[in-house]
Amino acid sequence: MQVNVVLSEPASKNYSVYIDTLEKLHFDTKVLIVTNTTVAALHLENLTSRIEAKELHTVILPDGEMYKNFDSLNLILNACFEHRLDRKSLLIAFGGGVVGDMTGFAASIYQRGIDFIQIPTTLLAQVDASVGGKTGINNSYGKNLIGSFWQPRAVYCESKFLKTLPKREFSAGVAEIIKMAVTFDKAFFEWLETHDLHDEKNLKIAIHKSISIKADVVSQDETEKGIRAVLNYGHTFAHVIENQTKYSTYLHGEAVAIGIVKANALAQKLGLLRKDEAKRVQALLEKYNLPTHYHIDSLEAFYDAFFLDKKSANDKITFILAKEIGGNEMRKDIPKEVVLEALGDANV
Repeated sequence: MQVNVVLSEPASKNYSVYIDTLEKLHFDTKVLIVTNTTVAALHLENLTSRIEAKELHTVILPDGEMYKNFDSLNLILNACFEHRLDRKSLLIAFGGGVVGDMTGFAASIYQRGIDFIQIPTTLLAQVDASVGGKTGINNSYGKNLIGSFWQPRAVYCESKFLKTLPKREFSAGVAEIIKMAVTFDKAFFEWLETHDLHDEKNLKIAIHKSISIKADVVSQDETEKGIRAVLNYGHTFAHVIENQTKYSTYLHGEAVAIGIVKANALAQKLGLLRKDEAKRVQALLEKYNLPTHYHIDSLEAFYDAFFLDKKSANDKITFILAKEIGGNEMRKDIPKEVVLEALGDANV
């Protein structure tokens, strides 16, 4: 299966997302694989056996969201310099969203930009993070606040890599699938309600559908000036939760699940989402053992943290909300007291 990402910007390059078609890759240049300790132990030998290159090198990073920082970025860049990569060389991001984001960012700034390929090994990265060219690292102020838009040359989503995923990582990826269904495709959401993604056939269908939605959105709005921001449904809340818990309590998809529930509480306040619809979304998240509650110690502090979100500007917070199931709405005009009230209602 294949999904094409067709971009409107003249300087951008179109590319394809290949699903279950990773066989032999041939490169007439130097290649540096960027991965982490967990993925390297499980799959690195398998991947290197499928790659032919002028030179093939590897850099192995520590595993975890807390390592998505300048230190890890420097490890990648130093490896590029040590192996004398040039502007025709290639980076391969082999791992989850953290590895993909950092590798893409390194590719975008090394010698002012070189090519990279995404080979995502987590469900979350396959259905969301690997497609669209968002790259970056975290800092003490928040998530992905330092980065760039840098599209990959290609993406290879090999389902065999998912067989070693821990249950929590699998469920974290499902949260991103649900996110896209709720805001873009009611029929897909209803399909998810009646199909078990632990079944391999169903999972491949969901992966293909999710990537198709993401590719269509990115094709319309590569640098997130409009419709692409809707893909951040649940994320405005999730990023605050991740930052408050120092990226050590929740996986990204778990924080997104909680963020979706909190966003839905706000949507109900505004009359965009019915109570029964919000319950259906929460039930689907909980079907995959995703957390849906997070206690906020200080509503004021939580609200203030929204202003570090990249979508916020001119002292206005942009909220991405579900408009019924299958629709979406971006709002910048929600009074603070309404937001605090919604946060209080969901704060159990």
